[in-house]
Amino acid sequence: MKPMIFSSIIEKSLQIGPDIQDLTHEIAELVRRSGISNGMIQMNVIGSTGSLTTIEFEPGVVEDLKDAIERLAPKGMIYRHELAWHDGNGHSHVQAALLGPSLAIAIQGGRLMLGTWQQVVIINHDNKPRKRKIACTVIGA
Repeated sequence: MKPMIFSSIIEKSLQIGPDIQDLTHEIAELVRRSGISNGMIQMNVIGSTGSLTTIEFEPGVVEDLKDAIERLAPKGMIYRHELAWHDGNGHSHVQAALLGPSLAIAIQGGRLMLGTWQQVVIINHDNKPRKRKIACTVIGA
């Protein structure tokens, strides 16, 4: 088969961070629309205060992750970014950098290769609501 590439952007509105939302359904639908059976999907959130990862998207794990993010780069500390920009979101940049802006997932048989309890999530770390764009590229055949 001839290799194919399919690109799309998903938009998601998120509240003040850390706000975590499940993207799995939207990503799976994008893979379906691509017509690609075997390959991979690469995703990256556009913006320096957002991140992507996978977790079991259930209330306890979501709250545990929020708590862990806060412990890694807590609000209320002195961040040099805030000294320069006075926007109060230095922690947001550090949190997002620690988790990372991108994610790649294998596709086999037209399906995302995720575990039973594994979902793709986007996280807004900013100190204000954001409409996030996730650039997605499906590559395969």
